[in-house]
Amino acid sequence: MQVDWIEFPKDNLSAFVATMGYSRASYVEYVNNEKIETLIGCHMNAFNYFGGVPTECLYDNMRTVILGRNSYGRGKHKLNPLFEDFAKHCRFSIKVCKPYRAKTKGKVERFNHYLRYNFHNGLRVKLEMKNYALTLENANAEVLKWLDTTANRRIHKTTLQVPFELLAQEQQQLHPMPKAYQGIHPKALIESVAKKYTPINSYQDIDKLYIPNRDIQCYDEFIPIVANIVLPISICSGSVLWN
Repeated sequence: MQVDWIEFPKDNLSAFVATMGYSRASYVEYVNNEKIETLIGCHMNAFNYFGGVPTECLYDNMRTVILGRNSYGRGKHKLNPLFEDFAKHCRFSIKVCKPYRAKTKGKVERFNHYLRYNFHNGLRVKLEMKNYALTLENANAEVLKWLDTTANRRIHKTTLQVPFELLAQEQQQLHPMPKAYQGIHPKALIESVAKKYTPINSYQDIDKLYIPNRDIQCYDEFIPIVANIVLPISICSGSVLWN
């Protein structure tokens, strides 16, 4: 599976794009940030859409995946520890493109062009004609329809076959969906991973990500500050009320 971000700065949005190597079936999810928690959540949604986990995922130089090239020797890169742990959890290996060789992931790059000019620009025009703004919610609702009815059902120019039809064959080689990923850091907990997935054909909004509340012990350091400020005020206020 080849993975990439595509940015739409005029709309303050980005899109996570994943394209399967054999079938050319693609998944798209609009987001408003490119943080590691968002990247992990998008991966889980993509795996669910494709019906399993591929053995390899290919990336370029996104900082949420690779922190340093050849840090431990030639071809041994320093990876983001959280994302590396996520990959082990899902049982896929991380592959990275060579520097200045983004065409290594040409399958997803070509789909990015198709997404931008066949879907995104047209959707913005349609919404503007009706005096609506392009938002995260309506973009995700519409792109799922477009994927299921157009992008993954067209005759692909390279394979000359329908991506969904080839995906049925490709699914036989995929790993099964993993259990909910809890991560090695509290911020990695993602609601869309913990919940049961909704069938993609329902076109419902994709679950939102969230960061869990802090452990209650982390607030202990604030107790002396609160005591020194709040208690004297409370005592003074109490004496005034008593009088």
